[in-house]
Amino acid sequence: MNIFVGSLPFSIEEADLRESFEAYGTVDSVKIITDKFTGRSKGFGFVEMSNDDEAQKAIDELNGATVQGRAIVVNKSEPKPEGERRSYNNNRSDSRGGYGGGNRGGY
Repeated sequence: MNIFVGSLPFSIEEADLRESFEAYGTVDSVKIITDKFTGRSKGFGFVEMSNDDEAQKAIDELNGATVQGRAIVVNKSEPKPEGERRSYNNNRSDSRGGYGGGNRGGY
């Protein structure tokens, strides 16, 4: 089961997150999502556990738990339906692009 973990402290490391979930069973993988430019945590991540019963127990016990002074959010990760994915040109009728008009000559 893929588990979403949100409201994480920015200072938490993947090893710390893994340790929290290993108390409930075998953890297959842990990934804290980071900003691709700064490398700083975005405050959420994912934990993969192959045993669904262990994963559900971890969700039940850890959702709302305090980690480094923050109450974390833990729930089953559900993939977004295809229609809800972000698009750079989402719902825009004017998709010509380019720059705005106006007097650019400075005369």
